[in-house]
Amino acid sequence: MKPEATEPHATESVAGSTAGSTAGPAAGSAAADAAYREYEDPQAPLKRALKLGGWALIALTIVSLAVWGGMRDLPGIWGVLLGAAIGGGFVLLTVVSVLLTSNTTPATTMTVVLGSWLVKLLVLMGLLAWLRTMTFYDTTAFAVTVIAALVVVLATEVWGIMTTRTLYVG
Repeated sequence: MKPEATEPHATESVAGSTAGSTAGPAAGSAAADAAYREYEDPQAPLKRALKLGGWALIALTIVSLAVWGGMRDLPGIWGVLLGAAIGGGFVLLTVVSVLLTSNTTPATTMTVVLGSWLVKLLVLMGLLAWLRTMTFYDTTAFAVTVIAALVVVLATEVWGIMTTRTLYVG
């Protein structure tokens, strides 16, 4: 038995347009257009990775501040803030550089990413050399937070990229 033409599911597709039209920006409703653009955006995985990585860094920083601030007072707090900024910032800035160059050629993107990595490494070496002479922060809180931030932010970014729904065939 064929469905009757008056049934909504027989005459409308998932996107809400009529049965004869194709899904896409010309499909009709604003909701269908937004849903279509969501899956078609090639920057969506990186944007999601940046957002989730940032939130993970904030959560890690709050937990670390509570733990190390309670254990080591103000030096622990400084160690956590420096560690989160260095560890999380190093990873998040890579995603930012890829996003900023995503509309350029692959050679330009690679040049910017590798160049920014070199600049980050030089800044890191200078910062660590300067921090070695300072005593206002707890070195254990700093080291643990740097390692935790690197692992947590990178893992969250990978999870964000892997779980983003995108079109693979256009």
